[in-house]
Amino acid sequence: MTGWGRFKGYNMASLRKDIVSGTIVGIIAIPLGMAFAIASGVKPEYGIYTTIIAGILISLFGGSKFQIGGPTGAFIPILFAIGMQYGYENLLIAGMMAGVLLVLMGVFKLGVLIKFIPRPVTIGFTAGIAVIIFTGQIGNFLGLTGMERHEAFIDNMKEIGAHISTINIYSIITAVVSLVAILVLKKYAPKVPGSLVGLVLATVVATLFFKGEVATIGSAYGAIPSELPKFQFPDITWERVTQLIQPAFVIAMLGAIESLLSAVVADGMTGEKHDSNRELIGQGIANIAAPMFGGIAATGAIARTATNIKSGAVSPMSGIIHGIVVFLILLLFAPYASNIPLAAMAPVLMVVAWNMSERKEFARLFKTKTGDSLVLVITFLLTVFTDLTLAVEVGLVLAAILFVKQMGDTHNVSKVLPDPETVKVKPHMVSEHHDCPQIGIYTMEGPLFFGAAYRFDDTIPLSAAEENKVILLRMGKVPFMDTTAELMLETLVEKVHSAGGKLLISGIQSQPLSLLQRTGLYEKIGESHFYDHTGEAINEALTSIQYGTCYGCQHAAFRECSVLCSKEIKEGQDLKDSLLHLGKIKHSPAAHLSTPAE
Repeated sequence: MTGWGRFKGYNMASLRKDIVSGTIVGIIAIPLGMAFAIASGVKPEYGIYTTIIAGILISLFGGSKFQIGGPTGAFIPILFAIGMQYGYENLLIAGMMAGVLLVLMGVFKLGVLIKFIPRPVTIGFTAGIAVIIFTGQIGNFLGLTGMERHEAFIDNMKEIGAHISTINIYSIITAVVSLVAILVLKKYAPKVPGSLVGLVLATVVATLFFKGEVATIGSAYGAIPSELPKFQFPDITWERVTQLIQPAFVIAMLGAIESLLSAVVADGMTGEKHDSNRELIGQGIANIAAPMFGGIAATGAIARTATNIKSGAVSPMSGIIHGIVVFLILLLFAPYASNIPLAAMAPVLMVVAWNMSERKEFARLFKTKTGDSLVLVITFLLTVFTDLTLAVEVGLVLAAILFVKQMGDTHNVSKVLPDPETVKVKPHMVSEHHDCPQIGIYTMEGPLFFGAAYRFDDTIPLSAAEENKVILLRMGKVPFMDTTAELMLETLVEKVHSAGGKLLISGIQSQPLSLLQRTGLYEKIGESHFYDHTGEAINEALTSIQYGTCYGCQHAAFRECSVLCSKEIKEGQDLKDSLLHLGKIKHSPAAHLSTPAE
């Protein structure tokens, strides 16, 4: 048989590969789902429900062939904070609202905007989340008792210090068994699900050698039901919607970022191309449906998606099978999961935190000692010590400010004059003793916008409009202009005109020209004052100066100055005709007075 769309070319061989990969990923997802749920402050079965429902729906409706969806470590601090502040039912409602937002983002094709989030912001908050997850498991690793979980990082660290005397050696042994199994298998047998093997070994050791000495899922949360919960629609009111809109937005944004990053990773591993807007819609549908079965927020899981691909997946069917495998295991083995020690799950989350920390990329960005380093560190610190919402907001604003500053610094305005050797205008030709008192020629380079407008004002002061008879702006290297820069240009134009002078522009590009035409400044400057080439504009400038002022001038800024500085040119006399008469240029219909090539 053959398929269509994302299942194009699908056959029985493809199905067999998807069954293998889906089964492997499903087995890996079970301990992770429970661990993420516990760390998020909810019962472990809710993580399993999310893995099943969201995992299947993301594969069915998403925009990536290989995406594996479910609960992820990135959501832990967000979901825990929402649950602490608003309660479990409101956490479900916030997840559903986030799903609606994700669907709307996909429908209105906003997926591409997520890609504009600066890399230092993403790395910064991801590393911060990793620190929160890792340190959040220290208590379970050490077997500390009587601890109370808080939203604030500092408060949680104080809790560890206050209860360090309750350390449990049996918990540490259990945790070490799990950790060693995970690390050894990752190095020597990477295809074997180390987290699952670690949990099984640690559970066996704890049960055989010190049963009852360590806290387990059963003792902390009760037995895990071997069935899905009944469908239940949360009680949504307008008051709850307004109360939860900010948490829902945070969940939606984080889910969108994580899912599209995972899809990009999958594209790089397979050479396929995902549909970002469809991916957001699929993520939204999954997050709308999962809470109706008690599930928490879900998104694309980078590590599980990569494992899916490495295991031979060829279509979204592998993701669907992964959800089915988790459901079957829930039905058959749920009662045994109650015996898993919490200490055995701590290394699972610690390893997840270590892997997601982006430590190498963090170090690389930090070493650059640039604005990106500042954005990275501030986003990281705010994520750890305040909350993710504030961290991302500040990170984005700071990145935008630094970008504007850097772009503004790229804009350059320099005063120039013709170089007789190259027949081009150059900045080095301008000096105290070599500058035209009546004509100011300025080369502008780079985008001219609000962030660069100050450089325009500093380099071409308004006093230049009074000192020079003609101002010539060479704008061939200005690709963009905004209304702030347009206003400054208008001020300069008015100053030049009020002083009885003339402003000329050469080589202007399409976007700045279009803006000047729409604002009316084009007409104010005058259509005849726009030139394609600098040489033509200089010719016009030379015919607009006061020749009497040129007499005796020693600057010799232009080649015509040898004539202009003599008494051979009279006021009001046509300059070109005079130069032709004196034999300074050859008679030609196309002859120019000065001919810089630019």
